[in-house]
Amino acid sequence: MLDVRGLTKKYRNRAVVDHVTFTVPPGQVTGYLGPNGSGKSTTVKMLTGLLPATSGQILWDGADIRHDLIGFKRRLGYVPEEAYVYPHLTGMEHLELIGRLRRLPEAQVQRKAAELLRLLWLHDDRYTPISSYSKGMKQRVLIAGALLHDPDLLIFDEPLNGLDIASAMLLHELIAELARQGKTILYISHVLEVTEKVCARVIMLYQGKVVANDEVGRLRDLMHLPSLEQIFRQLAKQEDVGASAREIVSVIREG
Repeated sequence: MLDVRGLTKKYRNRAVVDHVTFTVPPGQVTGYLGPNGSGKSTTVKMLTGLLPATSGQILWDGADIRHDLIGFKRRLGYVPEEAYVYPHLTGMEHLELIGRLRRLPEAQVQRKAAELLRLLWLHDDRYTPISSYSKGMKQRVLIAGALLHDPDLLIFDEPLNGLDIASAMLLHELIAELARQGKTILYISHVLEVTEKVCARVIMLYQGKVVANDEVGRLRDLMHLPSLEQIFRQLAKQEDVGASAREIVSVIREG
């Protein structure tokens, strides 16, 4: 289980993540959502050990990850928001590099990489340089790399970036199956309708603070609203986006 307690990150005495507390249990998908600039990406960087927290704790199975960060990363699979890959490598070479960095047996890497690329519809391009891949193909390579070592904790940060409809449907089914297998999964997104379909529980972040943390159905019942989008608007006290849209149209139509 991932346990986050009072996590805070400050820049120039301004808290961009402000005493955030939540748990991510195994066996279900937990959504972490909020508008752009709410602190989601900063939270993810701290959870993955890429950025030190100003204060607070991140516990994995009851132990602070700072006490054994390398050991924690061995159990972590991470799909970042941006596709950071070496463009001169092929898809197969990228997975081989990941496998070697994780010190997996070579034969196992070859077998699993080939199968993952096949199942993620990249078999025909496995020896093609990633520089020629589309954005969606790069995203599927990142997903394969995150799964290669059979991690216990998976963090998906905006995983639908660049994916077509078929790939997005496959990813949703894959995430659901990973949850059924007992994996601990945190799904980060700003797309509310997608999160509502994928996640059993959601944590809503606004201006660095948690404004909701509950099961999707329970949030709907408590707020008497039919969708996460309407719930989030009310919790975050967002302005009337419909009115804003009409004002934008009015401005662009001015003579």
